[in-house]
Amino acid sequence: MEGLGYFFMAWLDPSLLAMTAIGTLAGIYIGAIPGLSVTMAASILISFTFTWDVNDALALIAGVYLGGVYGGSRSAILLNIPGAPSAVATALDGYPLAQRGEAGQAIGLTTVMSVIGGFVGILALALAAPLISQFALLFAPRDYLLIAIIGILLVGTLASSSLAKGIFAAAFGVVIGLVGMDPMTAEGRFTFGQFQMMGGISYVAAMIGFFGVAEVLFQMRTIHLPSVKQKVGRLIPEWRLVKKYIPLSLRSSTIGVVIGALPGTGGDIASLIAYDQAKRTVKNPSRPFGEGAYEGLVAPESANNAAVGGAYVPMLTLGIPGDAVTAIIIGALYIHGLKPGPLLMVETPHLFWFTVGCLFLANIFLLIFGLTGVRIFSKLVEAPKGVILPLIVVLSVVGTYAVQNSLTDVYWMLAFGILGYFLKVYGFPVAPVILGVILGPLMDTSYRRAMISARDDLSRFFTEFFTSPLSLALTLFLIFIIVSQTPLFKRRSKAAEADG
Repeated sequence: MEGLGYFFMAWLDPSLLAMTAIGTLAGIYIGAIPGLSVTMAASILISFTFTWDVNDALALIAGVYLGGVYGGSRSAILLNIPGAPSAVATALDGYPLAQRGEAGQAIGLTTVMSVIGGFVGILALALAAPLISQFALLFAPRDYLLIAIIGILLVGTLASSSLAKGIFAAAFGVVIGLVGMDPMTAEGRFTFGQFQMMGGISYVAAMIGFFGVAEVLFQMRTIHLPSVKQKVGRLIPEWRLVKKYIPLSLRSSTIGVVIGALPGTGGDIASLIAYDQAKRTVKNPSRPFGEGAYEGLVAPESANNAAVGGAYVPMLTLGIPGDAVTAIIIGALYIHGLKPGPLLMVETPHLFWFTVGCLFLANIFLLIFGLTGVRIFSKLVEAPKGVILPLIVVLSVVGTYAVQNSLTDVYWMLAFGILGYFLKVYGFPVAPVILGVILGPLMDTSYRRAMISARDDLSRFFTEFFTSPLSLALTLFLIFIIVSQTPLFKRRSKAAEADG
């Protein structure tokens, strides 16, 4: 009963209620603006909330976190510019829906499914935190390496033209992600002797370049065409539609919780895997994936919001951040004299239940605020392209510069925009590039740690993939992904479906 009292603390205290509401609303619009990531917002919040009461600070940050993860879907749907990496998969079907004039329906369905995913993640945090934490502890460095490789190969299935083009784009993204200082030897990699490149290439600059500027250049080819009028008369999706996709939402949310609970992963990988799972398992989608399938919205948005609750699990119970935002929250806890880890739930159990209550409340506010302001936001895509395209470029430049106050990032962003334009022209997908940038460092560090644990013995390194049941399962799944993309397998699958 004591835990229940802490759970409702934010609900009953007007100041905490206001902090959670303000944080959620701000997070939605911060997440919707390309370049203004929820990670950056959380880090800025730490700088001026360290003198606050710990409950006020955590309530505000919880709202910003949950709202920011959802907010990235708005710009992904309306402008084909994901506001966050976790919304990359959402853009694949969300933007085609906006081009069909169904932006309101797409945003409404996305909001409801995000809320469902959020509740699944929060319930998992409240009921199964110890169990999920123990499962996450089973993952060795080689398992994280396998997960990263699986993620890289999965982007091939997102490519509209061919697996080869998708893998090439992802591999190019990995190279971009490895630019900078080697994390173990502190030597420069792919820097060509340039000091400015020692810090690496900002994934925000790459994301805005490939999705923002590249899209502007690509849209200039059709600048003379009239804009599609968006149907935003009905924002609340039909109950029939929601009911139909609840099973897919629950499956995707489960994926989000598990992936989110793995330290160092997060909603971006969860949304990617959930999208691929939907693409493989949904037999009769509303439309082909990549052309405006509702299933392509339900799966990633359920997963990335469920990953929020999952990411809190290792942070609160192990002191290990689930993603970049929870790493910042750990810093906030230390600033306030708290020590996240195995003893946190023993010494300060009220903090755990208070956090769960704030997330639950923020998810309710997400439903309310997520269905407001859509008409105003959707007018952006109805504006003449001669007005909106230069505005997007200006916002892209400002957003890129604001991350690190670096003109170098702006130059990279513009260069990636030009490169992304040519990739689009020649049929190469740009989404795998960004995912490669994100997964590249994870692959690198996991491989190094796996080799160290194998004592630099290559034969032992490969043997360990078959000695652990978890590693074996991931290895077999990896092999299945490769085999399933071969022409022979596809022909046999089509023949089996035809016979069935």
